[in-house]
Amino acid sequence: MNRLMKKETKKEELIGNLGNNMARSSNSRHFHEMDINERLDYLKEYCLDDNDLKLLAEGISLENAARLSENVIAIHGMPLGIATNFKVNGKNYLVPMAIEESSVVAAASNGAKYALPEGFTAEWLGNVTVGMIQLKVQEPQAVKRKLMRMKSDIIEWINDTASSIVKRGGGARDVTFSIVKTARGPFVVVYLYVDTVDAMGANTINSVCERLAPRLKETVGGDYILRILSNYAPEKVARARATFSKDLLGEDCIERMLDGYALACADIRRATTHNKGIMNGIDAVAIATGNDWRALEAGAHAYAARNGRYAPLTHYEKDTKGNLIGTIEIPIQIGIVGGITSVHPTTKIALKILGVTKAQELACVMASVGLAQNFAALRALAVEGIQRGHMELHAVNLAMAAGAEGKKADEIAKRMVAEGRISLEYAKRLLEEYR
Repeated sequence: MNRLMKKETKKEELIGNLGNNMARSSNSRHFHEMDINERLDYLKEYCLDDNDLKLLAEGISLENAARLSENVIAIHGMPLGIATNFKVNGKNYLVPMAIEESSVVAAASNGAKYALPEGFTAEWLGNVTVGMIQLKVQEPQAVKRKLMRMKSDIIEWINDTASSIVKRGGGARDVTFSIVKTARGPFVVVYLYVDTVDAMGANTINSVCERLAPRLKETVGGDYILRILSNYAPEKVARARATFSKDLLGEDCIERMLDGYALACADIRRATTHNKGIMNGIDAVAIATGNDWRALEAGAHAYAARNGRYAPLTHYEKDTKGNLIGTIEIPIQIGIVGGITSVHPTTKIALKILGVTKAQELACVMASVGLAQNFAALRALAVEGIQRGHMELHAVNLAMAAGAEGKKADEIAKRMVAEGRISLEYAKRLLEEYR
């Protein structure tokens, strides 16, 4: 066995030992039981080196941060955690998640645990990013017909502009034309469908739209208005599925979860919160990997309302054996090259920890995280209420808000949990006792 194969085998063993609570080895500890240094040592065992660890400790410099945004005065940090127990399409993953909300990483790990030993099966239907060019013309129908006759020329123009993507196997896949009626009158809208390979493609598509618009104006007359990509991405839908065992959950738990899911299907107030829980997980992975979580949010909620009524992005039902089957269908507009992924040191390390080699693979992991997150929240709500586990983890935040630091904050949090009195006021009172 060569060195690379040995390293990959070691990686799979470590991930399995760290993540699989139901089949843990006798000499391994769960990731959440380790201190930070032990976790970093584990990561170093299979993928990180000393330089990676240094970059994790230092993060992005203030000087470089000022190049990424405007009017920069500081770096606003966010915790970077690791979700365990994830097996997607037969491969084990440790999943980096950047989020400040208590219990999200723990919930994702717990939800994924219930999907073991088979884990999640997932697919991504494609990486086509859509750009839009709005044309204001005198005779929309005539212009549309003319553009339709020019379709092959327009595709050639797109590929000339996006030649770097064409070289990597992407490029224009289609062009369509619509007349969109608005309060300001009808516009001809040109939709460009471009395979952006492993890039999210926003900058590329925006550049293509801006360069193509003047050529269209020159050809058909009138004027162009908007030239930009769309964040509604049904061409990038990811699907994930998992079986959650009746033996682990219990029949009553499954029935209560299905009752809760039924409410989300019927009540927009619940459906919105239901989907917010999904995005807790997906957004956290997006931030960790340098992807645009705002685009993901916009696309997901638009997709949830695509049939004219806002609905859950997940679906639950029982199989013939009484097990709970969970599925998710959600647009995932992401990339693993270009943009912030190429310049942010922590983002590079997060992708290294994940070990994904294609945007498709990352999309499958992210959809699985969204399903695991939603399952864990639905189970908690149906069985014990969401606040029990959340507030136990939130107790440390309250202790810190009261002014406690380090081990003192941990001790105050443990006492609040033990006494069932988790509040900022009680944390302040306990801090006074410690002084």
